[in-house]
Amino acid sequence: MARLRIPASRLALTRRALLAGGAAGAGLALAAPFPRPAIAQAGRPVVTHGVQSGDVTPGAAMIWSRADRAARMMVEVATTASFTDARTLRGPAALAEGDFAAKLDLTGLPADEEIFYRVRFESLADPSAVSEPVVGHLRTAPAGRRDIRFVWSGDTAGQGWGINTEWGGMRCYETMRSVGPDFFIHSGDTAYCDNPIEAEVALEDGTVWKNVTIEEKAKVAETLAEFRGNFKYNLLDENVRRFNAEVPMMAQWDDHEVVNNWYPGEMLDGDDRYTVKSASLLAARANRAFHEYMPIRPIPGTPERIHRKISYGPMLDVFFLDMRSFRGPNGANDQAERGPDTAFLGAEQIAWLKRELLASDATWKVIAADMPIGMIVYDDWRTKSTFENGANGDGPVRGREFDIADILRFIRDNDVRNTLWLTADVHYTAAHFYDPAKARFGDFAPFWEFVSGPLNSGSFGPNDMDDTFGPQVMFDRAPEGVNLPPSAGLQFFGQVDIEGATGALTVTLKDLEGAALYTVVFDPATGEGTPA
Repeated sequence: MARLRIPASRLALTRRALLAGGAAGAGLALAAPFPRPAIAQAGRPVVTHGVQSGDVTPGAAMIWSRADRAARMMVEVATTASFTDARTLRGPAALAEGDFAAKLDLTGLPADEEIFYRVRFESLADPSAVSEPVVGHLRTAPAGRRDIRFVWSGDTAGQGWGINTEWGGMRCYETMRSVGPDFFIHSGDTAYCDNPIEAEVALEDGTVWKNVTIEEKAKVAETLAEFRGNFKYNLLDENVRRFNAEVPMMAQWDDHEVVNNWYPGEMLDGDDRYTVKSASLLAARANRAFHEYMPIRPIPGTPERIHRKISYGPMLDVFFLDMRSFRGPNGANDQAERGPDTAFLGAEQIAWLKRELLASDATWKVIAADMPIGMIVYDDWRTKSTFENGANGDGPVRGREFDIADILRFIRDNDVRNTLWLTADVHYTAAHFYDPAKARFGDFAPFWEFVSGPLNSGSFGPNDMDDTFGPQVMFDRAPEGVNLPPSAGLQFFGQVDIEGATGALTVTLKDLEGAALYTVVFDPATGEGTPA
């Protein structure tokens, strides 16, 4: 990953230039068609899996792409779709040891501007051999107040439901793109490295779901190459590549990037699919692949870190949690006292979150969690005796709930206002209001949690609820069966709109076709939400 700065004065960005490029920008996908995943060419490099941007702030954005061979990433940056004001930046070398993926951190960008970028790769064996370009687009975060729209969801290509081109591919990505979001929060399970993809799956109605297949998805991922292949698989989908080129990604992980319900130190002795038994070793390989294939900005000195804050102007801070890397072992989760085995976020991450929440002066503080708070997620769903997330059944605070209670009490005691929790994980959509008056643990201020997903995975739910923090199910939409295919239509995402003039925030849960299912409007003065 290379880091380069673009002086705003040299880009000569003006509102007039932005307006001049607006019409052309609307046809961006048509003007620069996305190549199908690469067929190796003898002479010129090929951009194999499109482009992505991510972790956008008022002055910076990460740019990602991948070549089919050792090549130098070159990025043109402009403020018009015609690239008349472009300048070219020399990026990093894409080498075999990084699977030919490359990222460039664009800094010094002006706030609240449309940025067009064009990625090429120059062969390192023959600098005169240059790939065809692939175009992407983003809008930098604002320095002042303006309308903001973003979407969130999770769970891509799980339970064996992969890319079915006859059905239209991963259609939820296209639906999200159509609403014109400023960015996208992928709430985890960005790839299902523990779920092989078969060519055909027989459906209950007698039809057949047909998947695109690749070698790396024929078995569970164990080698670094196999983990990389899982991320590359999702990028074979045309909807995903088109979406990535137009909507910046802010990603976090959950369990399936490694193996279902994993925790540090776990040994997979009972899973005959794995010859590598150490979940920690698998996680190290998965983490590397995640950082290679997601446009996440590395944090100096902590290259494996996923939890971070993205400041999206004065109206919004997003806090990305990692509920996977620092947890204790899955178990009964019923410890009466806090200790090493009750860790969920871990002491270091909790201290970071408290520090950043306290320092934030953004109107809205969105906490992006990779697991819900009050829904019970069993580790062993057959016996319902071990637990995967914090919730562990009705009663007082126990086990991993100590970490959640600590954070909620801190938010109340320090008057941290206008917090909102967003998550995915459970493969259906829901809205929860956490009411201290109805909780076993009441030392917190009321708040809302919204759940949405999956994007292209099996549909499940609804889950049992745990009354410890008083969650009230205000809305849910879930299947009547188990592991329904995407073609059943129960794929979901959430949309958040912040009004620049008033600061009001609106959350809308949406389905595969983009229909609004449930809406809550939040008052910035009180933080209270009112269902619309």
